[in-house]
Amino acid sequence: MKFAALCTMLVLILAAQTGFGQEKPYKEGSVWTVTFVKVKPGMMDTYLRDLGANRKKLMEQAKKDGLILSERLLSGDATGREDFDLILMVEFKNWAAFDGLSDKFRALAEKMVGSEDKQVQMMTKRTEVREIVGTKTMQEIFLR
Repeated sequence: MKFAALCTMLVLILAAQTGFGQEKPYKEGSVWTVTFVKVKPGMMDTYLRDLGANRKKLMEQAKKDGLILSERLLSGDATGREDFDLILMVEFKNWAAFDGLSDKFRALAEKMVGSEDKQVQMMTKRTEVREIVGTKTMQEIFLR
């Protein structure tokens, strides 16, 4: 009886250890911030012109400086009055890329856009043509 119980425990322990050593069914990729934007009716071109004049230059410099990997914009139809119709995506190498990122972007924005007051003015102006519905930070995964 003791021998059978000992054998059963040994089998359970070995089975548990092999389960812990199993590889995840995916490989971790880059990290994305995804911002959902609801542009006011008839204001998409106005908003995109503003992004092209300001945000694009900032993102290009951030890429050159190694702060981001890439940036994407997706435009589509809103499914209702409260839905977004534009997605702003920024790709980062990994979660560690966020360490000290606010200070780095603040310095970059000050250099490229101007003082904090000017930046606030610019952001306030954007609220006339769009509303931020929400932002998520997500990690890309690749199934094995």
